[in-house]
Amino acid sequence: MKIKLTLLAFFAVCTMTVSAQSDYKNSIGIRLGSGYYDAVAVAFKTFISQPGALEFDLGFRPYSGWAKRTNLSFSGAYQHHFPIGDIAGFKWFVGGGVVLSNTFSDVDDVDGFNAGIYPTGGVDYKLKNAPFAFSADIRPTIHIVNGSDFRGRENFYANGGVTARYTF
Repeated sequence: MKIKLTLLAFFAVCTMTVSAQSDYKNSIGIRLGSGYYDAVAVAFKTFISQPGALEFDLGFRPYSGWAKRTNLSFSGAYQHHFPIGDIAGFKWFVGGGVVLSNTFSDVDDVDGFNAGIYPTGGVDYKLKNAPFAFSADIRPTIHIVNGSDFRGRENFYANGGVTARYTF
């Protein structure tokens, strides 16, 4: 009897663990951001545990005007996911990350390397019957290394974005 109960408990835990897994393991797509350092990015997300994921973005943002310049950035963040109610595939997340960027310009005041840190939060939704996931996030970024004057913005930048990814 004890062996049957032990086996039943084991299979129940395994079933709950499998059903609690993320709706996908990896995804790749496009992130449209509002930040100083990226307007468009290639976004890759991988779940390293049931609630934990790493997201990496390689982005750029061109500028025109008095000082033509282009920003190139790389960011990485850890995100911890939580289910939202009983909606399958819908989760919210919190976490934090770092961003490294470089501004390329012929004007010295806006040219240089930048590094920042940010907390992040948002929502993630994986379509039930299709291999696509969508997310929206906010990343208020504090630059701790500033290679340019960022036009007097005091090293703090609100950054939000939306992402569409193919899951696999």
